[in-house]
Amino acid sequence: QVQLVESGGGLVQPGGSLRLSCAASGIIFSIWHMAWYRQAPGKQRELVASISSGGMTTYTESVKGRFTISRDNAKFTVSLQMGGLKAEDTAVYYCQGTALRQEIWGQGTQVIVSS
Repeated sequence: QVQLVESGGGLVQPGGSLRLSCAASGIIFSIWHMAWYRQAPGKQRELVASISSGGMTTYTESVKGRFTISRDNAKFTVSLQMGGLKAEDTAVYYCQGTALRQEIWGQGTQVIVSS
C-alpha cells in the first residue's frame, strides 16, 4: 500500500523545537522528491521545505535558518527539524512525495505554537 504517515506534531511554546517525521511505504523511496507543506487556518497550503532524491534542499524564506529537512533512504523517512518556533508556524503540516508523474500526500500532523 502506497502511503505517507506523519508524526511528531504537538503543542510547543514559542522558541521551542519539534521534529516531524514522515514514514513512506509502498514506494521506491530513494527516487522520490519529498517535501513538507503546511496549511494554517484560513490560508492556502504552502511549501515549507523540499529535498530531492539526491539530497538537495530548498526552504521557504520564512523558515530558513530555523528548519532543516533531511531524509533517510534506508529507513524510508523524511524529517523536518523545526527550531525557533513562532506563533505563525502554527499549521497542519503535510508530507508530500512526487516521482514518475505520481504525487502522494500524508494525512497531516498538527503543530501549535503557543504559550
